[in-house]
Amino acid sequence: MKKGILKEHMSTIILAVVLLLLSFFSLFVGVIDVNLAGLAAGDSEQWLIFMASRLPRLLAILCTGMGMSVAGLIMQQLCMNKFVSPTTGATISSAEMGILLALLFMPNSTIWSRALFSFTTAILGTWIFVWFIQRIQFKDVVMVPLVGIMFGNVITGITNYFAYRYEMTQALSTWTVGHFSMVIRGRYELVYLVVPMLILAFVFANHFNIVGMGKDFSNNLGVHYNLVLFGGLTIAALITASVVVVVGSISYIGLIVPNLVAMFKGDKIRGTLPDVALFGAIFVLVCDMVGRVVIAPYELPIELIIGILGSILFIGLLMYRLKHGRKAIRVGEFLRKQFGVRKMAEEGDGAK
Repeated sequence: MKKGILKEHMSTIILAVVLLLLSFFSLFVGVIDVNLAGLAAGDSEQWLIFMASRLPRLLAILCTGMGMSVAGLIMQQLCMNKFVSPTTGATISSAEMGILLALLFMPNSTIWSRALFSFTTAILGTWIFVWFIQRIQFKDVVMVPLVGIMFGNVITGITNYFAYRYEMTQALSTWTVGHFSMVIRGRYELVYLVVPMLILAFVFANHFNIVGMGKDFSNNLGVHYNLVLFGGLTIAALITASVVVVVGSISYIGLIVPNLVAMFKGDKIRGTLPDVALFGAIFVLVCDMVGRVVIAPYELPIELIIGILGSILFIGLLMYRLKHGRKAIRVGEFLRKQFGVRKMAEEGDGAK
C-alpha cells in the first residue's frame, strides 16, 4: 500500500527536491557576491542584499511559476482545449489594459489600486473570450487559441493606441516587460495572492474536471456548470493579473508547462496540479538563472528567454497534439519499448 502511494507520488517528490536545490543555489547567483560564509559571519551588506533582494526575488519567481502554470491548467481544463492559456486566452492582454487605465485615470495610484484595475479587466477579458468560443459551433483544436490570440491582439492594439495617444508608452512598457530585476522587499508582496488562489484551485479541482466534460455531463452530476466555469476562469485571471502587476507580462508558461506534465501524467487535474505547480516553478527559476549568468554582470529579461524556449516548445507541442491528440506518454511503456526494440536489434546483429 505504502509502496503504491510512494510510486504514485514519486514524480512530485522528485520535482520538489529539484526545486529546493535550485532555490538554494539561486539565492547566491547575482552581480553582488553573497555567500554562506559572509552570511554566517554576519556581514550586514550581504544580509541586506539577501533579505531585500535575493529572497523576495526567489519568492516572486516561485509564485509566478506556480501561479501561471496552474492558471493555464485551469483554463485548458475548463475550455476543453490544450492550447488555451493566459497568453492565448487574452488574459495577459486584458491585465495590461487595466494597468494602462490605472495610469491614465489614477496617475498617483498605489500598486494595489493598479492591481484592482488589472483584476477587473483581466476577469472581463477572459470571460468575453470564453463567451466567444462558446458560440463557435465547430471547435477545432487550433481554431480556439487562434481566436484568443486575435482577440488579445485587438486588446493590445487598443491599449497601445491609448498609450501612444496620451504619451504613456514608456510608462506602460516598464510594467509589461517581464523581468524580476525590480523585485525588492516592499514591492512584490501582491504576488502572494497566488497562494490562496492555488489553494482554491486544488479544493475545486474535481469540479473543474467535471465541467471539463461538458455542460450536460456537469448538470447530470449536479454541478452548476456556469458557476464553476466562471469561478475557475476568475481564479486564473486573478493569478495572471497579480503576476503582471508585479513582474510584468510573461508568456507561454501557462501553455507549455501543463502540456508537458499532461504528456506524462494525463489530464486529471487533481493528480497533475502539484506536478504542474512544481515544474512551473522550476521552469521559471531555471530561465531566470540563465538570464542572470549568460551575459553577466548584465541581465536578460526572463520574458526574452521564456519567449525563445516557449516558441520552440509550442511548435513541438502543436505537432504532438495534432498527431496524438490528448494521449499521454507512459514513461515505463516508452522505455520498455525503446530498450526492447534496441535489445532485439542488438541480438539480431549478434546472430548475424
